[in-house]
Amino acid sequence: MITAAEAPWLTLRQGSAPLLLCMPHTGTTIPADLEPRLVSPWLARKDTDWWIDRLYEFAGELGASLVRTAISRTVIDCNRDPSGASLYPGQATTGLCPTTTFDGELLYRSAAAPQEPDIAARRRDYFDPYHRAIAREIARLRALHPLIVVYDCHSIRSAIPRLFAGTLPHFNIGTFAGASCSPELTARIERLCDGGPFSRVTNGRFQGGYTTRHYGQPREGVHAVQMELACRGYLREPAGEVDASNWPSPWDEAAAAPMRTLLQQVLSACLAFAAATRS
Repeated sequence: MITAAEAPWLTLRQGSAPLLLCMPHTGTTIPADLEPRLVSPWLARKDTDWWIDRLYEFAGELGASLVRTAISRTVIDCNRDPSGASLYPGQATTGLCPTTTFDGELLYRSAAAPQEPDIAARRRDYFDPYHRAIAREIARLRALHPLIVVYDCHSIRSAIPRLFAGTLPHFNIGTFAGASCSPELTARIERLCDGGPFSRVTNGRFQGGYTTRHYGQPREGVHAVQMELACRGYLREPAGEVDASNWPSPWDEAAAAPMRTLLQQVLSACLAFAAATRS
């Protein structure tokens, strides 16, 4: 097992329930030797999945396990294909070691962008240990349960014209076009998302990243779902362009409460699905 001394940036919380939460984009840590190469620390952290770890704090009470990296996605994106292949060919996206923000702004100063040796080192130091922790936790839970759910937690600003047109629905469920989990699990989550004041789409602009696609093996008892939340669903998102003066919005318990309540129901539905299959 990876220890805190070996990877102080990695959080591993082991529960007993058949549910594993993964958080690849909540981190804001950037190594000190990398910061001088960046245009600005704020820009490097702009696309963080802000406050998602706080939004899902309740998951531990359900017995869920958690794997989370504190490393910023600008250093390395733990939800991208390690080969560098695009998850969404033909569409704007960011890579394994991003060189631009979602809005297309350059992250690195001139001639300072990561090259292959740099990318390989980041993969060795951060990407690989993160995914080893996920794989080992899946194996541990599968030894306890005939079926488990891997739930990949994400959020994104509601309007990013470079990535998608218009305003993103509140709940964006990704199952790799149905390949990463049972249709029954998808339907249970959809019913909950459709029953509240929020909007929902399944396998729309976001169909699941590397985690969902790689670990989702329903025939092997591992059902994986990505939940991409539009930030306005749980925080006060600025109406216009964001900058260092207004982003990220501060955490607000009251603003997050309605979406958190529904997410509690979603995770409970994941556990109920696992229990029903087991029985």
